[in-house]
Amino acid sequence: MHSAPSAFMATVADIISQKGSTTHSVAPQATVYEAIEKMVQNNIGALLVVDGGALIGIVTERDYLRRIAVEGRTSKGTLVSAIMSTRLTTVALGTTVDRCMQIMTERRIRHLPVLSGSRIAGVVSIGDIVKNLMRDQAQHIEHLTGYIQGRA
Repeated sequence: MHSAPSAFMATVADIISQKGSTTHSVAPQATVYEAIEKMVQNNIGALLVVDGGALIGIVTERDYLRRIAVEGRTSKGTLVSAIMSTRLTTVALGTTVDRCMQIMTERRIRHLPVLSGSRIAGVVSIGDIVKNLMRDQAQHIEHLTGYIQGRA
């Protein structure tokens, strides 16, 4: 019986291989309205901000709430560059799921851009982390049940 790596060994690469490496991005000169519209269309909570192929920031629903709604700006009159987060926390494909969880908890963030060298390899969300941990836990329960019942 082939068993999946346990939660402490699972990596970002495992998550990306499950969910795919598709990322959604926006240019810094796009309006916040265009960014929010793209998030809604794709049912996502963040967009990478890319300029000339380089990752320069991230814009999230939280950025919208804090920098547009609360500050009284308009989404059609404000550029993404005015509200995006530029102090990025990124991870590599080899980063463990546990480390991602630790980073997200410590920095109070919900999305981690994944880089392979300087290339964008994907995005890992808190939902992806939870899904991975739940799948891993279900596999452990199945394995233990089989062991107890004498099937393993």
